[in-house]
Amino acid sequence: MSTLLKEQGDILVRLAKSTIATLLGAKQAEQITPQELSAPEFQEKRGVFVTLHKKGQLRGCVGSLTGSETILEAIRHQAENAAFYDSRFNRVQADELPDIKVEISILSEPAPLTFSDPEDLVRKVRPQIDGVILSCGRHQATFLPQVWDQLPDPKDFLGHLAMKAGLLREGWKNKGVEISTYQVQHFGEQND
Repeated sequence: MSTLLKEQGDILVRLAKSTIATLLGAKQAEQITPQELSAPEFQEKRGVFVTLHKKGQLRGCVGSLTGSETILEAIRHQAENAAFYDSRFNRVQADELPDIKVEISILSEPAPLTFSDPEDLVRKVRPQIDGVILSCGRHQATFLPQVWDQLPDPKDFLGHLAMKAGLLREGWKNKGVEISTYQVQHFGEQND
């Protein structure tokens, strides 16, 4: 699994923004050259999330935890999904595009986290480092590592993640809860 350079991340951010602009028919769709997209790392199959912010507020976030398509395909696909198919938000409109800031996250392969009880889980999860997947029966949700910025306390983080999964706030303490973690490289446009 390759580590992307900042310049490569910046190209992928531009690709995500350009994909959304093109789908909206916006004139500001930036052309990206085939040469810029030719890095062999972009052909790796990795989990990818695309996050959209508008004036500092979440405006869409969709992705895949595992790599079923190349990074380039996944960026295009998840940019479209984040802009138009995140069920929490209305579809992005062309007049919003100047206010939309794009962030991409390229994931490592998720790995199960072994823990003996809720307190052990709190000790083992790594704030600011780990993205966390919580699974319990048919319930599942994830938070990217960037969510630690808003929820720095591990118990609070896990409580919100449990609610996102459709469980009660204390649901992360349930027997049968499985936790996996992953790390990301993230790149983005600067928020104003």
